[in-house]
Amino acid sequence: LPMTLGPWNAIWDDGEWISWDFINEQIEDQERRELFPKADLQLVRIFEDLVTAAADYHKMTGRYLQIWGELGEFYAEIKYGIQRHRPHAPGSDGRMGDDFVEVKTISPEKGDGRVLVKRAGNFSKRAVVRISPDWQFESRLIDRKSLGKGSGKHAKVNWHAHEDLANPV
Repeated sequence: LPMTLGPWNAIWDDGEWISWDFINEQIEDQERRELFPKADLQLVRIFEDLVTAAADYHKMTGRYLQIWGELGEFYAEIKYGIQRHRPHAPGSDGRMGDDFVEVKTISPEKGDGRVLVKRAGNFSKRAVVRISPDWQFESRLIDRKSLGKGSGKHAKVNWHAHEDLANPV
C-alpha cells in the first residue's frame, strides 16, 4: 500500500506533496557528495551499509568481522577516486590518474597508528586508511619515495608522521 502524503509527513511545494523522507535523502546525498566528490553515490551508500553491518555485528557479538583490508580499499576508492584493479591483481590495488596506488589499512585492533607495508610492488602512491574503534575512517595518501630507502622487505609507516597529499592538514 502506498503511503498517503499529507501535512504529517510532507510539505506542499509547487502543487505537489514532497515527503520529508525524500528531502532528508537529498540532504544526505549532498553531504555524501561533499565528502566523496569523485565517487558514485550508490557505491558510497553500499560502503556505509557495510560499515553499519560490521559495527552492528561487533556490538552484538563483541567480535570484529575480519574485512579490514576490503573496507580500507573500498574507502580509498570512494575517497580518492581510485579505479581498483581486479581482485588479487599483483603490484598495486588500483589506479588514480597516472599513479598506481597500493592501499594499507590500520584496523581498530592496531591502536598505535603504525603499520608495516611492503616496499615491493608497482605503485607510486600508498593510501593508508585508519579505522577507529568508533568506525570513523581517515586516510593518508603518501608518495612512495617518502617511505624511505631501506634494505628490508617492509617499511614502517607511522600514521602521525605523514599528512595526506590529497587533503593536506
